[in-house]
Amino acid sequence: MTVKLDILSDPICPWCYIGKTSLEKALAAVPDHPFVIEWHPFQLNPDMPADGMDRRAYLEGKFGGKEGAIKAYAPVVEHAKTAGLNINFEAMKRTPNTLDAHRLIHWAGIEQKQNAIVDALFQAYFVDGRDIGDHEVLADIADSNGMDGSVVAKLLKSDSDAKDISDRDAHSRKMGVSSVPTFIVAGQHAVPGAQPPELWQKVIGEIMDQIQADDAEA
Repeated sequence: MTVKLDILSDPICPWCYIGKTSLEKALAAVPDHPFVIEWHPFQLNPDMPADGMDRRAYLEGKFGGKEGAIKAYAPVVEHAKTAGLNINFEAMKRTPNTLDAHRLIHWAGIEQKQNAIVDALFQAYFVDGRDIGDHEVLADIADSNGMDGSVVAKLLKSDSDAKDISDRDAHSRKMGVSSVPTFIVAGQHAVPGAQPPELWQKVIGEIMDQIQADDAEA
């Protein structure tokens, strides 16, 4: 028996990067886990200009200056280290509009390559400092992870699935999602935020115990 785990995230959200890493540690510890994972779009900045903006200007505008930005990101740095991640803030020069990155994640899902693409987007943005709003960067990420980069490049030049992504994002907000990551277990139970591996192992254990109990009754 499998259990659906829907994950709402944005590839420029550091908590999503941390949350994915912690979840995967738990999944690795329980190789026979029942989860089937699907990634869903949620834009932290849906009104971001299409070509993005200077990251320093964005952060200082959002957090009221340099000191505010540093203070806001202190917990991110701490939790990233705990998760074993080294986020390269110095390399991150632009904050992109992530609509096209979400389109790529959607297309990757059709090819059963979502997890690899999500990983590659996090790596590109948080470690390599690449602009994941740039079509060439996105096509290269696709090409490097088993997708056809030339097809992706053509799709990105069109408006293919753009409205679908925006509608799905809007639907999640109407359903009450206001921050990411948000994990939805079996279409019923929402787990908000970047949770530690221990919590996920507990959740997985409880689900597997329930599955065994249901099988015994069948």
